[in-house]
Amino acid sequence: MIQIGQSTLSLDDFAELVIKHKELILDHNTQEQVKHSFEFLKQFSSNKLIYGINTGFGPMAQYKVSEENILQLQYNLIRSHSSGSGKLLPAQLSRALMVSRLNSFMKAHSGVHTELTELLRDMINHDICPCIYEHGGVGASGDLVQLAHLGLVLIGEGEVQFEDGVYPTAEIFSRFDLKPLSIHIREGLAVINGTSAMTGIGLLNIIQAKKLLNWSVLFSAMINEVVQAFGDHYSYELNIVKHHQGQNAIAGMMREILKDSKLIRDRSEHLYNPDNLDQEVFEDKVQEYYSLRCVTQVLGPILDTITQAGEVLVNELNSVNDNPVIDHLNHNIFHGGNFHGDYVSLEMDKLKIAITKLSMLSERQLNYLLNNKLNQKLPPFVNLGVLGFNFGMQGMQFTATSTVAENQTLSFPMYVHSIPNNNDNQDIVSMGCNAALMTKRVIDNSFEVLAIHLVTILQAIDYLECQDGLSSVSKSLYDTARQIFPKFVEDGARYKEIALVKDFLENTDKFNFDTK
Repeated sequence: MIQIGQSTLSLDDFAELVIKHKELILDHNTQEQVKHSFEFLKQFSSNKLIYGINTGFGPMAQYKVSEENILQLQYNLIRSHSSGSGKLLPAQLSRALMVSRLNSFMKAHSGVHTELTELLRDMINHDICPCIYEHGGVGASGDLVQLAHLGLVLIGEGEVQFEDGVYPTAEIFSRFDLKPLSIHIREGLAVINGTSAMTGIGLLNIIQAKKLLNWSVLFSAMINEVVQAFGDHYSYELNIVKHHQGQNAIAGMMREILKDSKLIRDRSEHLYNPDNLDQEVFEDKVQEYYSLRCVTQVLGPILDTITQAGEVLVNELNSVNDNPVIDHLNHNIFHGGNFHGDYVSLEMDKLKIAITKLSMLSERQLNYLLNNKLNQKLPPFVNLGVLGFNFGMQGMQFTATSTVAENQTLSFPMYVHSIPNNNDNQDIVSMGCNAALMTKRVIDNSFEVLAIHLVTILQAIDYLECQDGLSSVSKSLYDTARQIFPKFVEDGARYKEIALVKDFLENTDKFNFDTK
């Protein structure tokens, strides 16, 4: 079980809850603080003008709401902002959003009733995921539209995703004897005023980006084996003089993967030998192409970017990100903009640029293997059949190339794409949820590219019959992947097998290396 409350929720905790569906429990002492926060707000708000409790919202905050309408005001807010469109978020993303929102409430600065935290806990534990749509929030007063759809479900309306189906909320609540939330003071505003959609999606992006990086390092190591490259470009001595943590970590990973490879060559044996100096033109390349030789320099900054994004989003996950902030300990209420998503938006933009570059490296390595004029070791398109009659990997390359091109276009940053709205009350916005969703698309695309990349490496290994020379790590992946995608000589429709390889890359942790 994972406890939410006093301790900081880590990225690993988040993954356990969202991906592995560990049971969630609420810390009792923290729940007491949530209760105290609610009771303070109830007492403090009497005979005072407080935004979002007895006023309108946004640019209509100058309008006072009468006492008899203040609870209905919260319902109006939820229902009016449940206006999302586009595709439904996958249930896992909806679950991530709920975990993120609950963790913020458990900081006890939102003035919400404990019924809200308990209902969110029960929904998460029963895997009841609100139907939330991609398009809506601009990431400034938080993810207003996405979170309004969460609010709609909390009050027993709207629809939920449950066991691969979509059902009316009331039906699923009834099945588990869950009582819809009753508004007490400001639960409507508290639910929708936060960064939990962009944060939840962003944290899942980071988890998957780490997997992509891990595979990219492993595939880069394997392609160096396939072409029998020299090992000095990932050596400790070469990389340590470049003072970047990411570069040196990538080099260390490559050394670990390739430590028992029989295919990597020692430069001193081949090019520093005086017996080889009588040649005018060397058959061996003195240095490999950049996509093979500069792996540590290309993937190093990508690792650093993922690490930085992880730190920022875990901070956001454990932050109070609604407005106003209820400080029951100091007996005050503070108005501001903690719902603004710039921290998340900027990190997601940086992450999607980094992952796009990762997909570009994969595409260049793929092209190197497919172009016999470059590698001078393999037939065109690693075609194991009859040249001219069979096509090998030719068709799959088109898919990889076009997908990388889409990534490049998607990499335009949302962070600088602010459009004022809300009667110019929200005159500068983050577009954080858009940034997180576009980053997810880039990551999904990149798994498709790497699936084709891996299949090409497998075909190259079979052509060269170099399985026995591979490192133990590379050989283990070769054996595992060949069970999913067998060697092929004759042409056939491979799209279903490629999908299986992509699923394998997305979901296995067997070949994980430390990327910290």
